[in-house]
Amino acid sequence: MNNLKKNREFIIKYFNAISGIAKTRELCERYMKDDKLIEHIQFFEGAFPKYELFIEEMITEGNKVVVQGRATGIHGGEFNGIPPTGRKMDLPFVIRYTIMNEKIIDMWLIADQMILMEQLGVMTPQTIQE
Repeated sequence: MNNLKKNREFIIKYFNAISGIAKTRELCERYMKDDKLIEHIQFFEGAFPKYELFIEEMITEGNKVVVQGRATGIHGGEFNGIPPTGRKMDLPFVIRYTIMNEKIIDMWLIADQMILMEQLGVMTPQTIQE
């Protein structure tokens, strides 16, 4: 199997393994060596317990995999000073992973924080326009 296909299948396996369950450090370390990604996942897990991940599109090039996807869940813990609201979250994102020896060694992430703030009731479309 070539590396592009191998990396693609690794990311699919990773998404399936962590989606919808508690994302412990031990679970994360099975798939990654990137401490900033592990910290991000655990921070987000604290705010949106057992959030789910969905791949919408994936591009592979060399040892890089780029995923356009969505994270969904319920706001059940503090998020950047915002107390739990119990509201649903459906957050679009793009993440680029660097993979080496079937481990994520680096990532770059961008997510639409304005949509998330709207979904949590912190901002409204009118607030955003002001």
